[in-house]
Amino acid sequence: MDFSIFVSPLSEEQIKSFSQKKHSLGTQVKFFTGDDLDKEAKIAILGVKESRGSNEVSVKDSPDYIREEFYKLYGSINIPIIDLGNINQGESYNDTLYALSETSTELIKQEIIPLVIGGSQDLTLALYKCFAKLEQIINLTTVDRKIDFEHINETNSDSFLKDIILSKPNFLFNYSNIGSQSYYLNPDNEKMMHKLFFESVRLGEIQQNIELAEPIIRNTNVLSFDLNSIRQSEVPGTSFASPNGFFGNEACQIARYAGMSDKLNAIGFFEMTPEFDFHGQTAQLVAQMIWYFVEGVGLRKSESPLSNDSQYTNYKVVISNTNEELIFIKSQKSGRWWMKIPYPPSKKVKYERHHLVPCSYQDYQTALRDEMPDIWINTYNRIHIPS
Repeated sequence: MDFSIFVSPLSEEQIKSFSQKKHSLGTQVKFFTGDDLDKEAKIAILGVKESRGSNEVSVKDSPDYIREEFYKLYGSINIPIIDLGNINQGESYNDTLYALSETSTELIKQEIIPLVIGGSQDLTLALYKCFAKLEQIINLTTVDRKIDFEHINETNSDSFLKDIILSKPNFLFNYSNIGSQSYYLNPDNEKMMHKLFFESVRLGEIQQNIELAEPIIRNTNVLSFDLNSIRQSEVPGTSFASPNGFFGNEACQIARYAGMSDKLNAIGFFEMTPEFDFHGQTAQLVAQMIWYFVEGVGLRKSESPLSNDSQYTNYKVVISNTNEELIFIKSQKSGRWWMKIPYPPSKKVKYERHHLVPCSYQDYQTALRDEMPDIWINTYNRIHIPS
């Protein structure tokens, strides 16, 4: 694919500016100049200058502000990264989505992770469409203060999930949201999440034990991070400033979990507004989040519990009132846990990638108390929904 059809490479002046600090990340990242893509790249940074789905026009200007802060940082990168440049706002909104979807699909096919810096969060729809084109069933996770399923007749940053959940044919197996704040949750959306056996984890739960986010993210293919989920004191330059939300260090930990996930194929950071960014504070935090994501990718362990049994220990727990035998698997290398979910033989081809679900030690403890973990119930019900 000729990426220059959709992507505008950074200018020589920008590249020179980003790479002038000795030992900085700007001297280690390769910059796309319109020639063939570096086949060794594992991560491709891709800015998208689109704002028509947001209530703030300046979100389209954020990619280069984030780059300015990211390339000032230090650290030894052991993961090859290429900066492709920017997808400019298309003549129509759908033109932008198409450009992002086509570019990201090709990157994913080449096993390169698109790292999208937007732009408004409805660009997540383009990342979902990549997997629809590949006809691959996926898991999507958002980090958000609410469920973006608000306006059934519009597609914007408050409603893009309806385009994914209601799409036909549908390739979404599971949707999870991390960081929900009760006072922003539409009760109808909560009912929908429960009815579809999707997962919404409250901000307070994650802040009490941030490790609860790790198995959710380990099970996702696309992570969409709405910067509005972070409190305004940490990120003044967002499209919806809120007094509550994640702290900066918590956002960085979530980004690191995403990098460490062997399953994750694409990630996006959305809704930064340079217009309101006090002293570049928001751009700095996003740059640090990307830094932690890259570090996480370098720590991937390529764990596959079904491929090498000698490195994994199986634990069996019988829930008395169901006579269901739950099988947990623990990695001796990382200490991480998985759970096996039974599925009908008729659905083996469709769900064989999804019946082994990442879980936490707490889920195992729940089973030992003779209680069925929520993750088992939700996954089992999704698999056994009649076709």
